Amino acid sequence: MNIHFISIGGSVMHQLAIALKRKGYQISGSDDEIFEPALSNLQAEGLLPAEMGWHPERIHAGLNAVILGMHARLDNPELQRARELDLPIYSFPEYIFQESRDKQRVVVGGSHGKTTTTSMIMHVLRQSGQAFDYLVGARLPGFDQSVNITDAPVIVCEGDEYPASAIEKRPKFHFLFPHIAILTGIAWDHINVFPTFDFYLEQFRIFIGMIEKGGILIYNDTDPELVKLVEETRRSDIRYAPYGVLPHRIDAGRTTVTIDGATTALKVFGNHNLLNLHAAWLVCRELGLTAEAFAAAIAGFTGAARRLELLGENANTIVYRDFAHAPSKVKATIEAVRRQFPERRLLAVLELHTYSSLNADFMNEYAGALDAADEGVVFYAKHALELKRLPDLPADLVRAGFANERVQVLNDRAALEDWFGRTDYSNAVVLLMSSGNYDGLALPPLVETILAPDKS
Repeated sequence: MNIHFISIGGSVMHQLAIALKRKGYQISGSDDEIFEPALSNLQAEGLLPAEMGWHPERIHAGLNAVILGMHARLDNPELQRARELDLPIYSFPEYIFQESRDKQRVVVGGSHGKTTTTSMIMHVLRQSGQAFDYLVGARLPGFDQSVNITDAPVIVCEGDEYPASAIEKRPKFHFLFPHIAILTGIAWDHINVFPTFDFYLEQFRIFIGMIEKGGILIYNDTDPELVKLVEETRRSDIRYAPYGVLPHRIDAGRTTVTIDGATTALKVFGNHNLLNLHAAWLVCRELGLTAEAFAAAIAGFTGAARRLELLGENANTIVYRDFAHAPSKVKATIEAVRRQFPERRLLAVLELHTYSSLNADFMNEYAGALDAADEGVVFYAKHALELKRLPDLPADLVRAGFANERVQVLNDRAALEDWFGRTDYSNAVVLLMSSGNYDGLALPPLVETILAPDKS
C-alpha cells in the first residue's frame, strides 16, 4: 500500500502514519508546520517531510489512498490534485475502518471519559496478553503509540463526536461501526461545533443506529439524558448493558472496588473513574476476560496523561492536574477530589481556553462548577481570546457565570503567578485544570513553588 497524508503533523495523523509504516506500507506526507512531539516522532521514523508546505506534485496516480487531516483546508493544493486524479480520499476514522473491517470493533463514545475508558480497556488487554489494535487520544504508560494497526483480531477506538475532516463534516465516530459500543454520557459542551443541544444529541442517536447487528450498547444509566436517548432509539437486533458506579470504599485516600465479586485497590479515584472502570469491565467481559483477571490488571492502571495526573506531593500538599475544561468535566473532577480527600483544603485553578469556555453566551453553563473547592481561581489569557477572534470577556461576567462570589477571576499571567506565590498550601490538594498551558506557565517550576517547604 502506498499512502499519502495531507497534514501529517496532527496528533492522531502522525501516529497513524507511523503505525502504517510499521505495518510495511509506503508512507509520505506534507504539512505547513509540525510541532513537538509529532516532529521528533516523525523524524525518528524517517517520515518527517523534507520541507514544510504543500506540494501537489507529491500526489500521483500510484497512491492507493490519501488521508486528509482535520486541519487541512478545502483549498489545499494537494487535496485539489487528489480530487483531480480521482484518488480515494479518507479522513483518519474512515481509513481506520478500512483497516478494521475484519476485526471486532470496540468504540468508546460519549461527552466525557472516552480517553480514560479506552485506556483502561487497553491496559487490561495488554496485561492479559491479548492481541489488539487501538486508537486513543492520549499516550499511555507501556504504549509507545496512541495508534496501532496490525493484524490483531480486535481494535479498541476512542470515538470522537467532532467532524472528521474539511470535506467530511460528519462526526468521527459515525465511521467506525462498532460491535461493542460504549456511551459514557451526554453533556453539551462545545457550542462552536454543535449550536444546539438537539443537534448534538442527534449525533449520538445516529451512532446508536450504526452499531452492528448482534452487537451490544454499554451505557451509563446514571445519566438521565443518555437513558432517555437509549429508550427512544431502542433496537431489537442489539443487546443492552447499563452500568453505574461500582461498589467501593475509600480509606485514607485510597479506593478499593469490587468487580463481580473480585476486590482490588485502585490507583485512580472518583465516581467518574468508577463509572469508566465499570464500562471497561463490561467490554473486557465481552472479550472473554474473567472478573478476577480484570481486577488483577486494573489495579496497576495509573490513568491517562493529564487525567487526574499526580504531579507531586509532600507531607502537607498534593498536586494534581487534569484535562477538565468543559463544565460537566470540571464538576466531576472537583467532586472526585473532594470525596477522596475530605479532610484536606481543595484549591482549584481552572483555565478557560477552548472556544466555548471563552464564549460569554456559554458562561452560565459553569454555574456551581467550583462550589466544592475551598478556594477557586478562574484564569483566562487575553491572548487566547485574540487567537480565537473572540471579543473581550469581562471578569465580572465570568464570576457571574460561575455563580460563586468566592471565585477569583484572573486574566493576566503575572497575576496568576503572584497568586501561586502567596498562597498557603498547608494540608491542601491543589487541582490544576486546563486543556491549555496557563499562557505558557511552566509546570515543573510551578509544582516546585507549590511544594516548597516554606509554602506547605
